[in-house]
Amino acid sequence: MFSLLRISCRTAARRAVVQGPRRDLSEGAAGGGGASGTGDGEGTGSAAVAAATRKRLEGLVKKDKVVVFIKGTPAQPMCGFSNAVVQILRMHGVEDYGSYNVLEDQEIRQGIKNYSNWPTIPQIYFDGEFVGGCDILLQMHQNGDLVEELKKLGIRSALLDVEKEDKK
Repeated sequence: MFSLLRISCRTAARRAVVQGPRRDLSEGAAGGGGASGTGDGEGTGSAAVAAATRKRLEGLVKKDKVVVFIKGTPAQPMCGFSNAVVQILRMHGVEDYGSYNVLEDQEIRQGIKNYSNWPTIPQIYFDGEFVGGCDILLQMHQNGDLVEELKKLGIRSALLDVEKEDKK
C-alpha cells in the first residue's frame, strides 16, 4: 500500500514538474507586465528574471546525482524536516550530494517551489528528476525503495552493508 501511495505521489510530482512550472512562471511574468498597464516592457524584465532563475535551477538540479534544497546546510540543518532528509541520506551513506541552503537565497527559495510546483522545502532531486519532499524520502526509506533508487544512480546504500553484518 505504501509503495502504491509513493508511486502515486511521485507520478503526480513528475507530472507537475513537466506541466506546472512553465505555466506558473509564464503566468507570473504575464501578471507582472499586465498589472503595470504601461505597455513599456516592464513585464519583459520580470519574464527575463523568471527565465534566468529557471535556467539556473535546471543547472543546479542536474549538477549532481543527488541534490537537496534545504533550510540550512547538511552540517547544520535549520529545520526538523531538513534535518530528517540529511539524516536519511547519511544513514544510506550518501555523502557526495549537492546541497543548497534556501535561507541564503530568496530567489532559489521561491524559484525552486515554482520550478517543481511543490510548495515546501526540503526538496530532493535524483539525476535531475524531482523526487519529493521529506515525507516522500522518508516513505522511500521505510519501504526499501530508497535503496533501489540509489542503486539506479550507481550509489550503494550503506544499509546493505549493515544488513549483511547483521546476518553474520
